[in-house]
Order: sequence, then structure tokens, then C-alpha cells
Amino acid sequence: MNPGGLAASAAINLGLAVVVLSLFSVLKRQPYNSPVYLAKCMSTGESMPGGWCRSSSTRCAVPSFAWIPAAFRLSEEEVIRMCGLDALVVLRLFKFGMKFFSVCSLVGLLILVPVNYASQESSDKARISHSLDSFSISKVERGSNWLWVHFSCLCIISFYVTYLLHKEYKEILEKRIQHLDLNRKRPDQLTVLVRGIPLCMEHREHGCYVDHFFSKHYNSTYHAYQIVHNRTNIEQLTNLANSIEQKIKRLRNKIERQRSSVFASAKTESIEKNEAKLKDIHRKIRGLQCGNMLRQKDLPVAFVTFKSRVGATLAAEAQQHENPLLLTTEHASEPKDVLWHNLDIPYQRLVIHRIGVFVAAFLLTVFFTIPVTAVQGIIQFEKIKQWFPPARAVQLIPGLNSILTGYLPSAILNGFIYLIPYAMLGMASLEGMVSKSKKEMKACSMVFYFLVGNVFFLSVLSGSLLNQIGESFAHPKEIPSRLASAVSAQSDFFITYILTDGMSGFSFEVLQFGFLTWNFLKGHLFSGESVQEPYLYGFPYYRVIPIVSLAILIGMVYAVIAPLLLPFLVVYFLLGYAVFLNQMQDVYEISYDTCGQYWPYIHHYIFVAVVLMQITMIGLFGLKSKPAASFATIPLLAFNIFFNEYCKKRFLPSFYHRPIQNAKVNDDLDEQEGTDKDWCEQAVTAYRPPWMFAVTSAEESCSSTEPLLVC
Repeated sequence: MNPGGLAASAAINLGLAVVVLSLFSVLKRQPYNSPVYLAKCMSTGESMPGGWCRSSSTRCAVPSFAWIPAAFRLSEEEVIRMCGLDALVVLRLFKFGMKFFSVCSLVGLLILVPVNYASQESSDKARISHSLDSFSISKVERGSNWLWVHFSCLCIISFYVTYLLHKEYKEILEKRIQHLDLNRKRPDQLTVLVRGIPLCMEHREHGCYVDHFFSKHYNSTYHAYQIVHNRTNIEQLTNLANSIEQKIKRLRNKIERQRSSVFASAKTESIEKNEAKLKDIHRKIRGLQCGNMLRQKDLPVAFVTFKSRVGATLAAEAQQHENPLLLTTEHASEPKDVLWHNLDIPYQRLVIHRIGVFVAAFLLTVFFTIPVTAVQGIIQFEKIKQWFPPARAVQLIPGLNSILTGYLPSAILNGFIYLIPYAMLGMASLEGMVSKSKKEMKACSMVFYFLVGNVFFLSVLSGSLLNQIGESFAHPKEIPSRLASAVSAQSDFFITYILTDGMSGFSFEVLQFGFLTWNFLKGHLFSGESVQEPYLYGFPYYRVIPIVSLAILIGMVYAVIAPLLLPFLVVYFLLGYAVFLNQMQDVYEISYDTCGQYWPYIHHYIFVAVVLMQITMIGLFGLKSKPAASFATIPLLAFNIFFNEYCKKRFLPSFYHRPIQNAKVNDDLDEQEGTDKDWCEQAVTAYRPPWMFAVTSAEESCSSTEPLLVC
């Protein structure tokens, strides 16, 4: 890619960012856009922000970027209070990028860039460069002692990232323990999910076995159980009842707006028919909720509640049965985090589901090689013109060649990448995860490794293949050196990728263009709708974390090779932090809180990035005829691996296990306050499936039914 292409990409992305962010700041203050930009505030009933305009004024039409610096003034305690610890973990990922790449940028711009330029061969200096390779390691002479400067910078970067990772892991673990203590009244701290429950031989019921087993083996701490039942029929009726209730509500709103007696009479008749139908459905639901029906539909799954957190922790982390596939236990997720439909899947069949998901992900990975290779073909447009002369017609339009090779490839690639997280989330849904959080964590890993393989490795390999296909066959002895320079040759492309993903991608993220367009069309095509429903969705951890982690990986690999990439990454993380903090506050619902369990995944992704950086430098030093530097890098790699193993022993267990020490302290606090029995009863009720609560019709109401029958 020539400098013109890079300049075109930078100009387009910067221009788009300014326009889109200005448009967002104006549109957010318009009351009719509240369902898009203030969805979270509307759903929770919070007061609208001070910048929200209740009437038309010139101030509402003036763009403002005040929300960006305001994001950096918000304390971490306020973030946890408003959005939870998982949200803070995502923001700490952006802060990690800011800290790391700020230092790397200083090292790169002040040391590596001058060294790279000064240590070129004299013949290279005399030629006019058509790329930014003059400032990368690819132009350093083979065997040059200047390569020891690169090795020194690699050491600085490696030790600094180790320091940051240890600091972040330690601080987030401390916040996790504090967060668990502050939320000690959450029902999941007293509840255990039990799967693979055998049948009671006497009564032929799963519930009886659960009650007998835990009464016998945990007699001092066991409290109650909530058996899970097959939900198919009752859930269908419940969904049908909800849709009819919404229809009745809409009809009543129309009657209030239109005073015509003929219209009102017709709508009233329709309401009466729907109310009669709703009453009949409610009667069927109550029939399915009775004990006799539930006995026939119980599943080998139950939520078991304990009187103390110590009892729940011991039960969740011990093997209960001599057969490890029976009576498997784990800490229950929050009630709102549970995926009830996946509890129907037998525990023994989960392996089959995982194999199916792996095959589907592999096929998607193979399919994605087509657009990535096509993107690299556009970048290597100069070679394409040699092979296909009619393509030279593009040069007849001034500036089109720069746009075609600079902006278009990264825009196309980001467009395809945007779809990948949703595809992977759908696959993860088929794996049988019992909670949304576990499903999204699984999707995080699937998306990350997909992006590393397809976006990073395939971009480098396909780009180098197209670039070297002719000359490599003519000079086979030069293949190793050409492959060594291929990584640095792709730095221009990754600069445009970071610009597009950061400047344009984050800008369109905050604009919410899809929902904004639909809200506009809905307001004009269905103007009769008086009540605006917010477009509220859960925060997409599975999309944000892997894509940002990929940016960190790209930055680390190119930190020593092509340091001109690093300042763009600083801007990337600064803008990303402000955008996603705004989205957490006003747009996305934080539908669950795992108390920071996303951080071990993030730590692992960064560890992979460091390993790739060091392995790349080992090979590059060797191909630059500096074997001593290659051998000297191996201890750095070994140190990084040992550090990761240390973190697995020191920090990781506390993210998946709950310390008995803290559980006992919280139990003692409840006992002192006299609230221990109250929380047990609330925990039992909290894990009642949504379709098992009492239903009411317009003319009658019924008390809640108790689906649990203990023998």
C-alpha cells in the first residue's frame, strides 16, 4: 500500500468519525430519539440527562463533544454501582490498551523509528520509498548491530506488559472479592445447580432423590430445592397469553385516541373476544401448574438452596456421587442469567453438542477465508494490474486508486467481522450452556480465535503470497527473507484496519444507525403508536472483548516491527473507552454480573498476544542474520510462559471458586443481623421458572401456585 492509500484511509475515517459523532451529539438530545439513545434510562424510569432537550432550541442543534472528556471523569466506584463489575472489566481492558500503547508509542517513536530509518542500507535511502517500510525493521541491514536496540525495546515492552497484567489481575481480584461481599444477599450465593439427578426408586421422582440425598449428607445446611420441569406446553401458553395481553393493551390505547362511536364499538367487541380467549388460556396454564401435572414433567435438574454460603460452596465444589456424571453440582448463576431452555438438555449429551459446535465453527472459518483473501487481493492492486491490464482503468479517476487500496479493504473486512460475533453466539447457544454469561464467554473465545486465525494470520499469509508469487519462484533462495519482510509489509493494512475499526466502527456503534433508522421509519409509518418502547438489549461482551483483544494482539506483534502503528492504537482505545462507557450508562442493559469472571479470558488473550510477539521476533532476528538476538529472546518467552502459569495458580482459582473464609464471614454477618432465614426463602422463590408464577385474568386473580412437591 502506498502512502496515498494510507492517507486516504485516515482522511475518510477521521472525516466519518467527526461527522457521525457530531450527528450523534445532536440526535441524542432530541426527545423522539430517546428509545435509541436513552433506552436504559427509559426502561429503569431514571430521569433524563441534563443535556436532553425538552423543547426545540438552537442549543439542541449544536454538536457537542463534552460527553467524551466527561467519560474519563467517572470513577470506577460509580461504574460498578451503575453497571456492575463486568462492565468495569471491559473498561479496564480499554485502560490497559491506553497505558500499554502510550509507553510503547514513546519507545517506538523516540527510539525505534529513528533507528529504523538511520540503519537502512545506503541504496534504500537513495530511493524514494513508496510505503512506510522505511520506518520499520524490514529495512534494517542484515546482521546490523542496531538490531540489539530492537531486542532491548522488546525486553522493555515484555517486562512492562508483565507488570501491567499482574497489576490488573491483582486489582480486579480484590474488586471481585469486595463485590461478592457487597452483594452477599444475592440468591446465587446460597444456591447450587444440580444436574444428572437419578430417580427415587420408591416414588419414581427426581425431586424425592434430591431431598433425600441432601437431607442426609448436608443435614445441617440444606434448606430446600426447586425442581425444574419440562416447560414446552406451559411456556407456549404463557407466550400466547402475553401476546394477547399486548394486543388488548394496543386496542384500548386506540379507543382512547379515537372517539368515534362506531370505531369504539368494534374495538370493544374485539377486546371482549380477546379477554375471553385470555381467560381460557390462563385456566389451561393453572391446570398445567398443578402438582399432578408437574409430577409427570420433572427433569433431572434442580436448584438446591442452603442455609449458609459455606454449605452452598462445599456442595458446589465437591463430587457428590461415585459416578461423576450423576449429581453434578456447580454454583448457580443469577436467576436472570439462567437459560431455562438449556436445562432440558441431558448432561450426558453435552459432549455431542460441543462436537457439533466445533464442526460448525470450523466450517465458518474455512468459508471466511474467501472474503479475507479477496480483501488482500484489493490491497495488492498493483500486482493485479500487471496480471489483468483492464484493471488499469481505475487510474483514470483521480484519487480512486488510493481509496480502493487504502479504505475499501479495511471497510469490507470490518463489515464481515461485524457479523462473526452473532454467528458464534448462535453456535455457542447450541452447546447447552446453562446461563447467558457462560454462553457469551464461550462465544468470546470462539470469536477471538476466529479473528486471530482469519483476520491476523490469513491477512499476513495471503498478502505475502500475492505479493511474492512471481519473484519467489524466480529467486527461491530469497524466500525466507521475503517471508520475514511480509509481516512488516502488512503493517500499512493493519493501520487502516485499526483506523476503520476504531474511528468509523466506534462512531457508528454510538450512533446506533440501525435502530435510529428503524425508529424514524416506525414513527412515520406507524404514527398511531403513542407509547415508545426502548430498544433495550444486553451489553455485547462477546463482540467487544474479542475485537478489542485482537487490536491489542496486532499492536503487540507490530510494536517492535512497525512502531508507526502504535499512536493509532492509543487513539483507538481512548475513543473506545468513551463510546462504550456511554453505551453502558444509557443504551445497553447490563443483564447479568459475573463479578469479574471475564478478566481471566482477557488475560489469556493478552498472553497469546505476547507469545506471538516474542515468537515473531525470534524468527525475525534469525532471518536478519542475528541469531544471538534470537537465542536471547527465548528466555523472554520462557519467562512469559512461567508468569502465565503463576497467574493460573495465584489468581485464576479465586475467579472460579468462592473462598470458604469469605463465605463464613458473610454468614456470620447474616446471623448477627438475624436475616439468614429470610434470604434462604427469597433464594428458593428466586429460582422459580418464569412460567411457574401465578397468572391472573381481567376478572379474577389467583394466588401463586407452589410447583414443588416434596415426598
